[in-house]
Amino acid sequence: MSFAAVMLKKHWLDGHVVLARRLEDPRFRAIQTISPENHVHQFRIETLDQLDDRVRQWLREAYAVGEQRHLKY
Repeated sequence: MSFAAVMLKKHWLDGHVVLARRLEDPRFRAIQTISPENHVHQFRIETLDQLDDRVRQWLREAYAVGEQRHLKY
């Protein structure tokens, strides 16, 4: 399952992560709910200091969603 994507632009980086929960952060430009356990969070990073521990946490969570560890069998 796809869990994240990025597109490099001239002056910023656009991307999205798929999380099992809705998460609020000023860097999220939009959040689209696909299902109760899949929320696509679109973001824009404009400066290097915005690539912080919170972004690393998004990516860790999204990777777990990609492995479908959030699903209860």
